[in-house]
Amino acid sequence: MPELPELQAHAERLGEDFGGATLAGFRPITFTALKTYQPDPAVAVGSTVASFGRRGKYLLMEVGPVTFVIHLMQGGRLKPDEKQAAKPRGGIARWTFDDGRALLLTEPGTERRAGVWVVEGDLEAQPPIEGLGPDADSLDAAGWGALLAERSSRLHGVLRDQHVVAGIGRRLANEICHRAMLSPFANASKLKPEQVAALAAAVQECIAESLAEERTQDEMVKSAARGGVHHLAGQPCPRCGDVLRTVEYRAYTVVYCPTCQTDGKVLADNTTSKFLK
Repeated sequence: MPELPELQAHAERLGEDFGGATLAGFRPITFTALKTYQPDPAVAVGSTVASFGRRGKYLLMEVGPVTFVIHLMQGGRLKPDEKQAAKPRGGIARWTFDDGRALLLTEPGTERRAGVWVVEGDLEAQPPIEGLGPDADSLDAAGWGALLAERSSRLHGVLRDQHVVAGIGRRLANEICHRAMLSPFANASKLKPEQVAALAAAVQECIAESLAEERTQDEMVKSAARGGVHHLAGQPCPRCGDVLRTVEYRAYTVVYCPTCQTDGKVLADNTTSKFLK
């Protein structure tokens, strides 16, 4: 699923290309595309796109009195729609503009979980933004310390919990833990102050580096095209040379370096993730 850097860079690209365009219409293509029934998207027709933005893992398109909140889910994309076919492949929803251009929300496969919310008023007080934690790049060491002190779960899971902190997914969680030299299975509430400081610095560095890389792209690329340890399982750790190991789960993979992160201990590759004896 696209994370904070990918979505931030994509919002910037969309803003450059479609900022100021006048909305001519919005059409949900699939039955599940539109997640809200009020306000009517038609109230935005005739208004200009004031901005594209991002909150957590959501794209925001502000048009007149409303904001279109867009979740891409795992493989969704929001991109220019040159063909504007009646039944576009993978099409979820379409925005058309007075100048003849269009934006198409697509998602491969059959699940069609990507969607659009039309929100008027305070985004933070309404679904789907309501209940999100602060954006990951907005926290300093003190902020992280306050959040982590209340959570005794494994660090990797806490980082990916959007209600705790927004914008971090599987890839960034792996990169951050590796950069901070912290076990992904460490108890978040028991991190020492120096470890919290290392985590805070790693979050800022990993996000900044990823964002800089994303800004060189013309469009959102697949996760496999990005650098870092997330895709280097079985290869040497770029810091110490030890073999990068994994713990596999049904929906995601934790990548870590035993030497750098777990005091040389190799974790059992199962869902209990207990240390091998």
